[in-house]
Amino acid sequence: MLQHHNSDAQAPSRVVILGPNGFVGRRLVAHLNANKTPVLSLGREQVDLTAGNAADKISAELRSDDTLVFLAALTPDKGRGIPPFLDNLKMAAAVCAAIEAKPPAHIVYVSSDAVYPFRSGLVDETSCAEPNDLYAAMHMAREIMIKQSAKAPLAILRPTLIYGADDTHNSYGPNRLRRMARKDGRISLFGDGEETRDHIYIDDVVALIELVIRHRSAGLLNLATGKPVAFSDLARMVASLFPSTVEVNGTPRKNPVTHRAFDVTALLRSFPKFRFTGLEEGLAAAHQQEIV
Repeated sequence: MLQHHNSDAQAPSRVVILGPNGFVGRRLVAHLNANKTPVLSLGREQVDLTAGNAADKISAELRSDDTLVFLAALTPDKGRGIPPFLDNLKMAAAVCAAIEAKPPAHIVYVSSDAVYPFRSGLVDETSCAEPNDLYAAMHMAREIMIKQSAKAPLAILRPTLIYGADDTHNSYGPNRLRRMARKDGRISLFGDGEETRDHIYIDDVVALIELVIRHRSAGLLNLATGKPVAFSDLARMVASLFPSTVEVNGTPRKNPVTHRAFDVTALLRSFPKFRFTGLEEGLAAAHQQEIV
């Protein structure tokens, strides 16, 4: 659960975003700009986080009253091998050196629910993190690195599967299912789509990050809705958004069926007035935005 250093939400002096051009970063920048929050975007054009001078460039930009949001990462669609793993750690090392040299007022690291193993039972913030691939291990290592370097309140956020228009990752979920339906007129599932997962709308993720920023929150929080759905049901929801018939087909199963569900008590206690976008509403919004 989070500890709020601002009991009442307060506008930050400035938000510095590392990774402003990714799926979450673009939406967060637009959201903060719409709310007239000062933002400094440090994308690859401004700072190559894998370069030897990255720490100096970041620290030169940081101010003591900044909130630093660390979103930059090479995601699995860029590769799951050792080279992207090491580059992701280089990025974190540069950020750690920068915040040690020039501590900001608040740090937010956006990690991933990939750090949790797939087991029966609910996942919450007390669940043991047991990374089983290099992508998950990278996020776990980054969390530890930043904890050791941070001198300011640090919030670590672990979002589950994020969906919405313009997602570049194309991971197995609403975004890929929608694109299959649009391109091929059919949706192919792994097995019969028995797995259950939690899917969170991009606007909800951005809104929660803003709440964390405004409350200057510290601690660990999973970003999930607490309402898992089977991929078969998700596919039918996506298919129903198209005017023509979209077939939903299973494929021979290659991997065991796994499920993931979250206990979101900590999130609701941290932000009791927050309301999630319903899955059908979020899917319809993403669908319409991609049409436009």
